[in-house]
Amino acid sequence: MTTVAYQGEPGSNSSTAARALYPEGGELPCTAFEQALDAVTLGSADVAVIPVDNSAAGRVADVHHLLPESGLFIVAEYFLPIRFDLMGVPGTSLDQVECVRSHVHALGQCRKVLREGGWRTRVSDDTAGAAREVAELGDHRHAALAPPAAARLFGLDVLRSGVEDDPDNTTRFVVLSREAELAPVSEQPTMTSLFFSVRNIPSALYKALGGFASSGVNLTKIESYQIGAGLNASRFYAEIEGHPDDSRVDLALQELRFFSSEVRILGVYHAHPHRLRGR
Repeated sequence: MTTVAYQGEPGSNSSTAARALYPEGGELPCTAFEQALDAVTLGSADVAVIPVDNSAAGRVADVHHLLPESGLFIVAEYFLPIRFDLMGVPGTSLDQVECVRSHVHALGQCRKVLREGGWRTRVSDDTAGAAREVAELGDHRHAALAPPAAARLFGLDVLRSGVEDDPDNTTRFVVLSREAELAPVSEQPTMTSLFFSVRNIPSALYKALGGFASSGVNLTKIESYQIGAGLNASRFYAEIEGHPDDSRVDLALQELRFFSSEVRILGVYHAHPHRLRGR
């Protein structure tokens, strides 16, 4: 049985993603992303399911700083539609609610209902954790914004369902493993994730990325962040469409390496069907 580590409590979106990917797997809830990654590194979990991007909130803070240091590899991706319900202890009515609890990202993704209600908000470590807190309080004045599964798990009443601002709200998760499991070359669309640091020369980033343009390789994501205290060196996280064994991708990566001081392939995995919508 595969043991899956994730940040959050049972009933959270990360738990939902973990169960969708590994329906027969065992769950290892963790209080922080570092703990989930360490669980895989130390062998107490086989994989970690970690959110990296949300269509409304952008990239998940801290994750891209943690990935290169973890020594783990991306072996799959999963896109989860995000749904939030407003929930309270049994018998609660909307006019009794004074304070709504949830994770900071969930509060930011449900601004409309919060504005309509005029409620105070309180940040919790996790969406499902907010539901648990409300259940433990047993106070009609407190409600939670959490995934639908949390209401069933903690015995709460749904006061309003589907209160997310964007009906297309989606979070992308990646599956991390101790061992690199490169997807085989096939007709199925493939993604490659990598980190790189460019050399300290003029136009280094422009030159490093030029190979993707000249080789016709689609660069779907590039993000930078500082490393070290000097603030004079940047590390980049990038995602491209294609397999490193493809001749076009191989040429692009050769040029990237020429202008970079470090290039590390983080994962080669099949693209999730969600990427193909609208094409």
